[in-house]
Amino acid sequence: MASGDVRHRLAPIVEAGTGLPHIDEDEGAGAAKEKPVTWSSLPRKDQLLILTLARLSEPLTQTSLGAYIYYQLKSFDTSLPDSTIAYQAGIIQAAFPASQFLTAMLWGRFADSEWGGRKRVLLIGLLGTMFSVIGFGFSTNFAAAVVFRCLGGALNGNIGVMRTMIAEIIKEKKFQSRAFLILPMTFNIGVIIGPVLGGLLADPVGSYPSVFGPKSFFGGKDGVQWMMKHPYALPNLMSATFLLASATGVIFFLEETDEILRHKADYGLRIGNWLKRVLCGRRATSDHGYAAIPLDDSPDSARSTDLELQSTPTSANPHGSAIDSDKPFLAPIRRRKLPFRRIWTRNVIVTLICHGLLAMHVGTFNSLWFIFLSTPRFDPAHPVPPKSPQTFPIHFTGGLALPPARIGIALAILGFIGITLQLLLYPRLSARLGTALSYRLSLAIFPITYALAPYLSILPSSTKSPLPAAGIVVWMGIVVVLFIQVFARTFALPATTILVNNCCPHPSVLGTMHGIGQSVSSATRTIGPIMGGFLFGRGLQIGIVGLAWWSLGCVAVVGWFASNFVREGDGHEVLMEGEVREGEEVQTRR
Repeated sequence: MASGDVRHRLAPIVEAGTGLPHIDEDEGAGAAKEKPVTWSSLPRKDQLLILTLARLSEPLTQTSLGAYIYYQLKSFDTSLPDSTIAYQAGIIQAAFPASQFLTAMLWGRFADSEWGGRKRVLLIGLLGTMFSVIGFGFSTNFAAAVVFRCLGGALNGNIGVMRTMIAEIIKEKKFQSRAFLILPMTFNIGVIIGPVLGGLLADPVGSYPSVFGPKSFFGGKDGVQWMMKHPYALPNLMSATFLLASATGVIFFLEETDEILRHKADYGLRIGNWLKRVLCGRRATSDHGYAAIPLDDSPDSARSTDLELQSTPTSANPHGSAIDSDKPFLAPIRRRKLPFRRIWTRNVIVTLICHGLLAMHVGTFNSLWFIFLSTPRFDPAHPVPPKSPQTFPIHFTGGLALPPARIGIALAILGFIGITLQLLLYPRLSARLGTALSYRLSLAIFPITYALAPYLSILPSSTKSPLPAAGIVVWMGIVVVLFIQVFARTFALPATTILVNNCCPHPSVLGTMHGIGQSVSSATRTIGPIMGGFLFGRGLQIGIVGLAWWSLGCVAVVGWFASNFVREGDGHEVLMEGEVREGEEVQTRR
């Protein structure tokens, strides 16, 4: 194992009350000679994997519904015009973040509290979302669908908590560009799988009558009755299965990262460690994630240690020594938390404004995109509105009239582009440009997408209206618009997460900071889809389908302008009583 000197090198001392590691000069000199950061060099990949799976289940749920939501709302009342359906779809999309806005900050405070914790909040969010999607799938009217969407949002504060946990697992800034990329990259994986599953599983009786319909293999004489009564329940049941599997992984394999709560017994983790010993045939880490590091130069110290399975130090230790898991835990040091009123520094406020504007137009794009793809094409024989002029470049209307399966493909293209850019391009350019600069440049690209998107409806199609738009020109246009949007989003979303994390004024309120960030983004993602749906419906009424898209472009321009006032913080801008700043370190006087 390690000697005292080696222990000092491997387990950085955490000053009491700060939660920040102390790094000596020798360590800093050695870090300068380290190899470039790669995916394989990330610490605690076991814990990052569990967070990845937990994150994956949610975009699967949210994006799968985009493939069929227009048709599900239409099934509630077939007499409603397209403009009303578009407005209702905006409300459905906004219901989830609206209720998140009301509760996300509370979940952040709960995650920071000694009687809550990160893991507990994450588990409640997964199970709450699972119950909400089941209810949504079996809804028979618009009001019930909204209620279940609100329920899911109110119980879900997971994004902020996941970001907090990644920040506590990944302490060093050099790893941040890749570590904070995991969540948006996972989202893009969900965007690939979710819409395809949603499109394939929606209305199974209508899509696969020989399998589920009357006189079919599974349907028997009368068909599968619950599928006929609830044609959009099956994709939601599939989503619920993913959520349940993720919750199970969190219970048994995810470690608590809060520095005060790590000492508490976790019976789920103990069972998980037992399962790993049984299934993998090797000794698992201790219940609290600590590996024993002897303090002497015994012969056993020469044995190799699996550092990958050791957790990142997050607990304050008053003696600056490593924690020995073979000895009883000392009573934890009571946390000193920065007062809520002192959180609101200038940089925090500016960063949150930019974060909210970005969430607004990105969330609204996701909502408008599938409404636009589902909206019937303009039919000159039956124009809506009557006598509507189709004159370039402003006065034209209509969507692409794509069915759920093709909408799933169109949405999956977005995910394929995103995951490719995130794996191959983002880490290199972000490391070269820096977080703040790559963030500002990416925000300048969004308005181009929103300016071009509505013109997809007038591209030459191989089919005549009112049939769904088709042909290579249409699909090339879809790919170009999505490529521009995803390219900008690939750089903007991880960067805004890092900026929100690093603008935190004190480590004691990191969970609260991410909770506030999620509340802000939830608020703007509530306003955006509602206003976007309203403007889209209004545009259909007056024959200008680009009205919502071009309004979205104006929001993106404002967000880019505001980003020029954002600076990247260090996560410890405010000093509490007893803390002093020495160079780049924050220490606590004794």
